[in-house]
Amino acid sequence: MTDTGSLLEGAVPWPAAFAERYRAEGLWTGETLDGMLRRNAAADPDRTALVCGERRLTHAELDARVDSLACGLRQRLRPLDRIVVQLPNRMELVELLFACFRASVIPVMALPGHRRVDLEHFVRQTDARALATVGRWAGFDHAGLARVLRGDLESLEHLFVVSEEGGDGFDSLRAGGAGLPPADATQVALLQLSGGSTGTPKLIPRTHDDYLFSVRRSAELCGLGPSSVYLVALPGTHNFPLSSAGILGALWAGGTVVLCPRPDPSTAFGLIDREGVTITGVVPPLARAWLAAAPAGGLSSLEVLQVGGAKLDPELATELVEGFGCTLQQVFGMAEGLVCYTRLGDSPGVVLETQGRPMCEADELRVVDANGDPVPDGEVGDLQTRGPYTIRGYYRAPEHDRSAFTADGFYRTGDRVRLRPDGNLVVEGRSKEQVSRGGEKIAPVEVEAHLRTFPGVRDAAVVGVPDRVLGERLCAVLVVEGEPQIRRPALVRHLRDRGVAEFKMPDRIAFVDALPTTKVGKTDRRALERQLRHPATGGTP
Repeated sequence: MTDTGSLLEGAVPWPAAFAERYRAEGLWTGETLDGMLRRNAAADPDRTALVCGERRLTHAELDARVDSLACGLRQRLRPLDRIVVQLPNRMELVELLFACFRASVIPVMALPGHRRVDLEHFVRQTDARALATVGRWAGFDHAGLARVLRGDLESLEHLFVVSEEGGDGFDSLRAGGAGLPPADATQVALLQLSGGSTGTPKLIPRTHDDYLFSVRRSAELCGLGPSSVYLVALPGTHNFPLSSAGILGALWAGGTVVLCPRPDPSTAFGLIDREGVTITGVVPPLARAWLAAAPAGGLSSLEVLQVGGAKLDPELATELVEGFGCTLQQVFGMAEGLVCYTRLGDSPGVVLETQGRPMCEADELRVVDANGDPVPDGEVGDLQTRGPYTIRGYYRAPEHDRSAFTADGFYRTGDRVRLRPDGNLVVEGRSKEQVSRGGEKIAPVEVEAHLRTFPGVRDAAVVGVPDRVLGERLCAVLVVEGEPQIRRPALVRHLRDRGVAEFKMPDRIAFVDALPTTKVGKTDRRALERQLRHPATGGTP
């Protein structure tokens, strides 16, 4: 192990007794996330590991490229330095992540849709010394924003920009020299993003030990092996397509990862057909779009379609099974830890009507009422969990940890669930103030703060309204001065100018004379949701 000292400052460790137990039970093995590349390069060097457009890498080639990139990183960054990674589904994303693991540099997993507000928060929260991004992507100048951030943020010294045209985007970073020593499996490997209900996302520290257990067990439950071909349809920095079983699970199993630049049916179906994709993961709105465009007889090579990120309605689940003719696997979990799967051999009733059961026996669940007491069997309550891959605290967020975790280390997930006698969970809703739009979790309080800066807006609230395609759409409810004359396009331009991420833009706006409040003076979002269903409520598209 390389000597990186104690756990990254600001990361909350597992209690020693639990860490010892997880090692004794063989859940934490000491292997590192980059170690799987070396193992595959030795065992099956010529099998294809990565496909991105016309570019292809074998396991041996990927391992060698990660080596040179890791050496280049270590010439610029120190062990445990943080680098914000905002790359779309391109080969450079996978190479850079593994190079960070090998160099003991910690990637902060940003999404392509994040803009200035979030990126600045990530850099400030982590004291990141580097930012890796793309030049232009989907019409947005990411490199231009990165240059502005480097000028404004003291810690940010290095920008690594991949051109849109393709080729080797990291030529200038690669370096030769002796191989680096193995990383420390007990150390933080990456910082992921929470769904967040209290503003900008919290950061989730994942160690090699705990995250690789989650990856390994996920790959087993998804039936992955060397012949598996996984299509990355969702943004690869999301926890679901990264590790459940995702990019890391497919590579751990010695299989192939195919990177999809856009998730539209035409692009995805073409890659599934060309590369013989056997498994992929989507969110419910994307599943619905694919279903509408699916060819008769389904997709010939696809064996498993995973659906997660938001609850899958039984009606859509039934349509997916009939339309695609492959095995459906529901995935429910959170980047903080717990992941539940329906098993590949489960009965139709389980697959269609539940969100699965925890991946391992060491996962501990509690379903409790508002007082923290267990609810009767089969009744709906708030889900709490702890286990060998569920964190004990966020990164540098001790005040938030006091409400997010119980005194005995259980994570309060914010999900309302019902636990069936067979151990499978049925998700019934959310107890946290959060909107789930197309699988993206949005904190209302963050968007509300920006809305209140728009001229003429006295107060604002953001709520989710049901939507058959996206699950929920974002509605901005405004209290304005005088007659309501604000229109959505102007409001969206204002939010964009303030650096708000695109997926957080309100889909509609509505006007009220005053926001309803609870007895303690907080905005009553449930009352607003009911009010929005009433035809007397004013609103504009």
